[in-house]
Parts: sequence; structure tokens; C-alpha cells
Amino acid sequence: MTARPKRSAPQIKVVRLPHAKTLPLPDYQSEDAAGMDLLAAVDAGEPLSLLPGGRALIPTGLIMQLPRGTEAQVRPRSGLALRHGITVLNSPGTIDSDYRGEIKVLLVNLGGAPFAVTRGERIAQLIVAPVARAQLREVRALAATKRGEGGFGSTGARAVPAKAGKSAKTSRAPRHRAKPHRQT
Repeated sequence: MTARPKRSAPQIKVVRLPHAKTLPLPDYQSEDAAGMDLLAAVDAGEPLSLLPGGRALIPTGLIMQLPRGTEAQVRPRSGLALRHGITVLNSPGTIDSDYRGEIKVLLVNLGGAPFAVTRGERIAQLIVAPVARAQLREVRALAATKRGEGGFGSTGARAVPAKAGKSAKTSRAPRHRAKPHRQT
């Protein structure tokens, strides 16, 4: 078995606030995990009840200093989403490298039952990623592509030849209207 080369890991300075002192720092749960788990720093005696359709800002008790040129993305945990309908509302949430406030996670309950957020609950994943800062340059026209102006749901659709003076549009098979989903 060949040993894996060591990856250069960015160093992140972390301050634990008093309400997170007894909680472990976020950590990766497997060798190749992309995200480390963020924990709820709520009061042990008072779990937060997240009602169906409700949302709440959950404290982690952490302040981080990310290296310049990186960001941290807050993403949902798939197990919470599958089992309870709990997800991160502004997913992915972005933490900029110059932010120095407490990291909080905006959870929403899309499930049919109340969900108790308890102290130390793994509530989200934190992904650290490089940031590419772009410069916008205004031009009169852009290069044409096969996709053209096709937006939501247009990739893989059959293209219709362009009419004179108009851009090419895509043709799609008629779709049925979605019925509203009701929780049972």
C-alpha cells in the first residue's frame, strides 16, 4: 500500500467563547472528509426546539481567523437533512477571512416534527476553500456557445435552430405541473 502524500493544511486560529469551553473543536470525521463538523453551543439544560417550518441561528461558540485568500463555507449535514429535514437555510453560508464574529449556523426545519438542537449536536459542516477574486471587464458582446441563453433546466435539452436576428432557444418536452407537497 502506497502512503498518501501529506497535504498542506491551512492554519486557522480559533478562539473558543465561554459557552463553548467544554465542547471539542470542529474536526473531520474521516480521513478524506471535505468538511469538519460544527457543534451547537447551546445551553445543556435548555435544548433549542426547532418547530416544523421554523428557523434559528445556532451559536457554535467559535471565532476564527481564516488565512487571507480563503473562505469557510457552512453546509448542511446530509444525515440531519435525510432523517429530520434539518438543513442550513443560506447554504452554503460564506465566512470571509476578515470576519471576526462568532460563527453561527442558520438552521431550518423542513421536516414534519419538532427537532431538538442539543449541546454538542453536529449541526453543519465547515469547508475551507481558496477564493479567486475576479475583475469585471465590460465588453459589448460575449463569445457564443451552444448553450447560449439557456437557463434553469436547459442543459441536455435539444437545441432549436436560431431564426434570423434572434438567438437560439432550446426546446423542451412539455412538463406536467408540480403539485404542492404536503407533509403527513
